[in-house]
Amino acid sequence: MTATAASKQPRELERETPPVGEEIHVPRPSILPPICAVSITLTLIGTTISWIWTILGGISFIITVVIWVRSANRDIAELPEDHHAH
Repeated sequence: MTATAASKQPRELERETPPVGEEIHVPRPSILPPICAVSITLTLIGTTISWIWTILGGISFIITVVIWVRSANRDIAELPEDHHAH
């Protein structure tokens, strides 16, 4: 490596990073997906054991999905106004 090539490397590393275009949206941690999975499992297993378990699993599934959708809508509403323009 020549002296000129070695002197160019640090200057290339010192370039400024451009500003970030937008923040990455990551949903909050939630217990709802595992509860939803357990509800579906309970519904399916209930079809072979007892209809009561199927009904309880189905009701639990519907309630969980409604809460999950409301939570997702709340997260979307908190995004910056110009988020959809990108």
